[in-house]
Amino acid sequence: MSNCCSDKPAEKSCHTESHPAHDQEPGCHDHTKFDWLLWGSLTICVIFYSLHLLSFTISLDWINHFSHGVFDLLNTMWWGVLLGIIFVGILAKVPQSLVLSALGQGGTFKGLLRATCAGIFLDLCSHGILMVGMKLYQKGASLGQVMAFLIASPWNSFSLTLIMLALIGLPWTLTFILLSLLIALLSGYIFDRLVKRGVLPQNPNTQSLPENFQFLSVLAEQWRSIQWQPQLMMSIFREGLSGAKMVLRWLLFGVVLASLIRTFVSVEFFQQWFGPSLIGLTLTLIAATVIEVCSEGSTPIAADLMARANAPGNSFTFLMAGVSTDYTEVMSIKDTMKSWKIALFLPLITLPQILVLGYLLNHFA
Repeated sequence: MSNCCSDKPAEKSCHTESHPAHDQEPGCHDHTKFDWLLWGSLTICVIFYSLHLLSFTISLDWINHFSHGVFDLLNTMWWGVLLGIIFVGILAKVPQSLVLSALGQGGTFKGLLRATCAGIFLDLCSHGILMVGMKLYQKGASLGQVMAFLIASPWNSFSLTLIMLALIGLPWTLTFILLSLLIALLSGYIFDRLVKRGVLPQNPNTQSLPENFQFLSVLAEQWRSIQWQPQLMMSIFREGLSGAKMVLRWLLFGVVLASLIRTFVSVEFFQQWFGPSLIGLTLTLIAATVIEVCSEGSTPIAADLMARANAPGNSFTFLMAGVSTDYTEVMSIKDTMKSWKIALFLPLITLPQILVLGYLLNHFA
């Protein structure tokens, strides 16, 4: 068994023949291709973040608004991204058998429930959760477990739940949490069934646990073998940054795009049309698709929909549809799982559920 926190990765590299699928990053054999999306987006973010940080005022108002948007978004999500990188780095050093044992058997209700609960109790923003979710897939979690984890988690973190309690009250907060759990479990079940029927590809990283595998005893053994040295933390951070690169490229591009939208499209313009009607629900879905960037940003807007538009269904739809239609998530799934079909099935499976529940909340709650 590999040392779960040694300086060497727990699994073999992508060039290893014995387990070629384990922890293989997309494009790990392509070391020469320059990532224009990653470095281009990073350059734009650094330039305009610095403009705002150093209080440079440009005669063009849109540049000032754009730099403020980049500054505000990066300041909002940096902690979630950093924690996501750390979690990814830790997961990279944990033996695959421990991860699979903790999540339970893929394709079962117990496994889906464990993955859903893991998403709820992991206190990260949507982009930190996305990094961890992609690493879980590389560790062998079933497709249904990964989707349940991603769908349940983004705004259900402990900190954001407290914010929701303050903004919309306990009854509505609990209602939203329970409904999001329902969507996560049902969607995870559908994904697993589609894999079983051959409609969607199976996770190539999946492996069977050894017979009579004892989770606690193996965990204790791995814990005792940890060598607590400064090099360990540096190694964890390097592993996490490497594993999170595919998400960071879309995240930074998302910051650029969202800042452009904030600059040229007023959020208030959307809010004027967010009434508890079918048109309002449709516009909410469009708005969530366009302006959703991070769970921290979605929560206050969703609360505002509840208070000003008196549309609880729109509020719920804005929170959930942002997760299902966020192109950062869709593209990260495509890059990690090497399948456009899986990426596009995320909104295809979840959006009908979200819209039905949103409509019912608007008219019967």
